[in-house]
Amino acid sequence: MKKLIDLFPEQLIEALSIGGKTIFQHPNAGCCNVLISGLGGSGIGGTIVQNYVTPTLAVPFVVNKTYDLPAFVDGHSLVIICSYSGNTEETISAFEQALEKKAFVVCITSGGKVEEMANAHQFPCFKIPGGMPPRACLGYSLVQVLFALHYAGLIGDTFIGEINKAITLLQDNKDQLKKAATKLAQQAYGKLPVIYAGCRMEGVAIRWRQQINENSKLTAWDNVVPEMNHNELVGWKDVDNQKAVFFLHSGSDHPKVKTRMGINKTIISRCTDTVLDVEAMGESYWEQAFSLIHIGDWLSWYLADLRQVDAMEVKVIDYLKGELAAK
Repeated sequence: MKKLIDLFPEQLIEALSIGGKTIFQHPNAGCCNVLISGLGGSGIGGTIVQNYVTPTLAVPFVVNKTYDLPAFVDGHSLVIICSYSGNTEETISAFEQALEKKAFVVCITSGGKVEEMANAHQFPCFKIPGGMPPRACLGYSLVQVLFALHYAGLIGDTFIGEINKAITLLQDNKDQLKKAATKLAQQAYGKLPVIYAGCRMEGVAIRWRQQINENSKLTAWDNVVPEMNHNELVGWKDVDNQKAVFFLHSGSDHPKVKTRMGINKTIISRCTDTVLDVEAMGESYWEQAFSLIHIGDWLSWYLADLRQVDAMEVKVIDYLKGELAAK
């Protein structure tokens, strides 16, 4: 896992190359909505892209994380099927329903049944490298979602230059990002991680939590500002120094969100002695998002190292899949 995290910038470079070669056109002139279906490491890229495109995309963009598709999906929908293995049962179920609804489907996978179905129905398929944990392949899948939207005529190609700049930022600041993650891990070790971010970085906060779950073998939770100000903030009443709270800050935060975070920090600091600010690097959305993602990935690995657990192991998920297969 350590090597896979280290190679994240190189993965983004390869992902741009893959996306640039898989060219298609949406057959329907009026694409009315976009739905991406994927779970876990395969699905988080869709959530992060949703945060990126929401301010400018002219049609609704929905992230689906279950077996069934919403009723609005029809022949004018773009459905992006993302399954790293190609065999995720929930995603295959969604794919089958997309076929019934005559939606235009674009697939992102390393192979499996999803690739077979894409080929059988002559749908575009972004083929990404296999043999790795899905959570370690965020760069591959996320970038293909952007290319799928671009080829469907829904977004321009400015993201390519932004991601290239983000790659340079990650490479130039490699040691600084790792140093920041190391310090955060030392401060959070032995505590329950709580992650807060503004709405534009909601997917990044979820990514932090998921990586801590899978790599560090820890429960954690995340929420967004301002929503948590209307409910969860009230729960910060009792002193509990077993919680480590991370505030993820970026230039995309709404000015009022920045103010709210400062007030939240004052309130929460009365309840725990570990409240940590994590600042994004760079100017563009992708520089900021990827710098925070990379810090979070390294944090999850350093916590795993401190806890002396295997960051790669996911036996409980393998057990779950085995039990489902037996039913």
